[in-house]
Amino acid sequence: MAASDHARSVSHRVRPAPVWSRPEPAGRRPRLSREQIAAAALAIADAAGFEAVTMRRVAAALGAGTMTLYRYIETRDDLLALIDDAIVGEAVVPGELPADWREALALVARRSRQAYLGHPWAVQALLRRAAPRTLAGPNGLRQFEQCLAAVAEAPLTVQARLDLLGIVDDYVYGHLLRGSEVAGRGGRGTTVADSAPVLSFLQARLDSGDLPHLAALADSPAGLAAEDPDDLDARFERGLTLIIDGAGAGLLTRP
Repeated sequence: MAASDHARSVSHRVRPAPVWSRPEPAGRRPRLSREQIAAAALAIADAAGFEAVTMRRVAAALGAGTMTLYRYIETRDDLLALIDDAIVGEAVVPGELPADWREALALVARRSRQAYLGHPWAVQALLRRAAPRTLAGPNGLRQFEQCLAAVAEAPLTVQARLDLLGIVDDYVYGHLLRGSEVAGRGGRGTTVADSAPVLSFLQARLDSGDLPHLAALADSPAGLAAEDPDDLDARFERGLTLIIDGAGAGLLTRP
């Protein structure tokens, strides 16, 4: 769902022109392509982590000099944009979408999530990076076109369709970030109260009577245990169904 960000209001900040708006270097000798550069960078990140992706290392993987690479991309932000667009390309659903718009939208959302789960480092490195995301790349545009196709038959106004795409987009990325945080805490068996000082503090607050709902939660089977990473897939599906059905129904009645 990455490209549904195009549906949001356009920022008035001046941003650098995307790498795709510049022609690729011409010449008679065999040359690199932006797809090759993105693939090499992805392979490095998958094997050694995002921090290992440097212009020098990408150039070496392609059998080129670093300065040669700068003929194709001018900055590290250009490289990140190519990587981002390559992952978005993996999010494009191959073949035809289901005829039912709810099923089509759910499939697009699942595919987007799976694309980033295939590159776990990308959730933190790309989705949370400070540089503005550029979604005008060829894959970003293809994916946004597919998002629009998914809801084309929904009985909604154009604005309501864009709103729904944005809502589902927010959910997919929010779920990815949440899952990354759960994995970072160690997953199964990790609790909020994972040390004696924290336990003592929490118990004192619960005993104060000021937090009755938290106290009741602490006595329930769910308790204060962290989410189980093994349940993330099922939780994603439950939430996706609720959002598409609920938001779709709500937007149907929107004036």
